[in-house]
Amino acid sequence: MLEKALMLGWRRPILVGGVGLSLGLWLWQGFDSSVGQGHELGIFGAAFLIIGLWLWQQNKLNKATLIDNSPPNRQKVERAIATVHNTIGQLQVEAENHAVLPLLQTQFTKINDLLERQHINVVITGGKAVGKTALLQTLSSWQNTTNRSVNFQETKALFTPGDNAVLDTNYADLVILAIDGDLTDSQWQIWQQTVAKNQRTLLVFNKQDRYLPEARATILNSLQHKVADVVATSARPNQIKVRQHQSDGLVREWLDIPVADISQLSDYLQQVVAKEGQELIWATIIRQAISLQIEAKTALNQVRQEKATPIIEKYQWIAAAATFANPMPALDLLATAAINAQLVVELGNIYQQKFSFQQAQTVAGTMGSLMLKLGLVELSTKAIATLLKSNAVTFVAGGALQGVSAAYLTRVAGLSLVEYFQSQEVAINAENGLNLDKLGQTLQKVFQQNQQIALLQSFVQQGISRLLPQVKADGSAS
Repeated sequence: MLEKALMLGWRRPILVGGVGLSLGLWLWQGFDSSVGQGHELGIFGAAFLIIGLWLWQQNKLNKATLIDNSPPNRQKVERAIATVHNTIGQLQVEAENHAVLPLLQTQFTKINDLLERQHINVVITGGKAVGKTALLQTLSSWQNTTNRSVNFQETKALFTPGDNAVLDTNYADLVILAIDGDLTDSQWQIWQQTVAKNQRTLLVFNKQDRYLPEARATILNSLQHKVADVVATSARPNQIKVRQHQSDGLVREWLDIPVADISQLSDYLQQVVAKEGQELIWATIIRQAISLQIEAKTALNQVRQEKATPIIEKYQWIAAAATFANPMPALDLLATAAINAQLVVELGNIYQQKFSFQQAQTVAGTMGSLMLKLGLVELSTKAIATLLKSNAVTFVAGGALQGVSAAYLTRVAGLSLVEYFQSQEVAINAENGLNLDKLGQTLQKVFQQNQQIALLQSFVQQGISRLLPQVKADGSAS
């Protein structure tokens, strides 16, 4: 089994080159002090050496990249649509009969058709009994003096018992969040959700007529300190009792219905639609494109992960076999570095990323420092050593520990790289490029996910069965 695994690995040209003496001397010099502290650190350094390459390349290319907070324009819209088109096309290439392709293509056609839209979509949302319907009815007779038509729509009441649905307003160019008092925690969360999506949102303090002037001013002042865009309205004022004393001494009383007051809201809509109408439409198209992009990327990543998983498993056991077969730490380091280089190259091919083995040398020192800071080697080695002892293989614990540790750390390296690729591709609306902080966070996340006792125990048992086939999973000799 060892010979078969080693032969599989050494057929790859990068593996052969990776064991070259020049690379070995360079790595040994860079990690001399670290390797001297323990064989496992050398394994771990090799496992993550190539991840550093990708990190370095991305950071170098994106140092000048800044988060773009400038207003949307036609060019940005077309770029977002093109990105979605490319992703759907890539999914079709890699999985021609994928179940979600027809739906993605239909949604893309709809988004592409929105480029020439001229009308503005306004959505009125809010909790129960805050006056959404009254606002909608009052706005139906709104005197629009702009050159764009405006469509108003009301959502169902938010925060109703048993309703955990997420508010979907991606199609809206402007969201009106209606409230009838100061902001509650739930209303504040809705506000933050819409603003976080780069969606223009207006807070409407409705039913202001139900408060005394002093209380009304206090609430409005509080709202203005919390949000940028807020207006006060009385879409359907309460009836008021009018009492009139007549000249003959009689008192006449009747109920009067005050005229709706949406003057602030009307002025706001006139100004925003006239000055920012096109930008609102562009922002909506970009937002919808991002949402569709995430759907397409999720499907594409699932396809790619199905391809990546067996590759990671293949090279983790090649690393285990190579490490178990080599008693000398220096040779273990060289073999594992070469194996992991080939792993990263093949994963990179799946995720449309190209790597050069030689470039990995540039970041070895940085990766070594990061590995020491994370402390993952010590944690994994202790956990694996404990499980090996419990399986009654202490008489070969040294070799088994080295082999299983190499496999485990190679697996963590592969899974971490996969997660990085996926995150990088999905986050099309964020700053591109990865840094050491993000790398460390992902490594720790993947490491913790794979440190569950049941998973780790199963992994150790698989390692024992591959490295020591004469030993049963329970540790007894066959």
